[in-house]
Amino acid sequence: MKKLSARRRHPLAAVVVLLLALAATGGLYAAFAPASTAQADETAQSLAIEEGKKLYTVGCASCHGTGGQGTSDGPSLVGVGSAAVDFQVGTGRMPAQQPGAQVPRKKNIYTQAQIDQLAAYIASLGAGPITPTEKQYSVEGADVAKGGELFRNNCAQCHNFTGEGGALTKGKYAPSLDGVSEKHIYEAMQTGPQNMPTFPDTTMPEKEKKEIIAYIKAVNGDETPTPGGFGLGSLGPVSEGLFGWIFGLGTLIAVAVWVAAHTAKAKKS
Repeated sequence: MKKLSARRRHPLAAVVVLLLALAATGGLYAAFAPASTAQADETAQSLAIEEGKKLYTVGCASCHGTGGQGTSDGPSLVGVGSAAVDFQVGTGRMPAQQPGAQVPRKKNIYTQAQIDQLAAYIASLGAGPITPTEKQYSVEGADVAKGGELFRNNCAQCHNFTGEGGALTKGKYAPSLDGVSEKHIYEAMQTGPQNMPTFPDTTMPEKEKKEIIAYIKAVNGDETPTPGGFGLGSLGPVSEGLFGWIFGLGTLIAVAVWVAAHTAKAKKS
């Protein structure tokens, strides 16, 4: 009887065995699940690159070359990164309708899924700026006043101090920023499209980019007050002075002519 009682299991032994089994199962999952997830992500990326290459061959290769190396009609795309593709294609600038001093913004012909595939293929040609996440370009909590200061110091020379745009040399121009999405403004600062300089994080940190975006949205919003009346392009004293000369002085001349004409008629009668 003593030997039988000695061989009896402790009441908690079954619980211990169950916990060990669960731990072993968890260990196996931790060992194999990440590899499976990584493999799935790699497969999805490969498929995106493959589909992006097909889209590129149809819509882009004629100007940028079959391998993105560039031609006389278009620059090399090696190293421009996914952010440049998302900006250029997402704003309808690419594919370009015709060559010119500057490619204008127009209606986009691709879906966002197709743009992502094109971006994946171009990114595979060489490392470059990566498409930002919503967290990066979100203006929540951004300092609008600081953004205005940064914008006036870095952007107003070309885009006007409220982002209305302005003329440059040889048929080029700085486009209006009214109606441009936060994402595309951020990508423009990342990639420096056309005549615009680049502002990488080493030059302009993510926080400052968000502040600039917040300022642009604040001064171009639908509910932005205009206490001075008509904006007149928000060009400042130049447009206001021109308006005064053309319409103000013109009105005075017209009144003077009318008075003189009626005075002459009165004297004749």
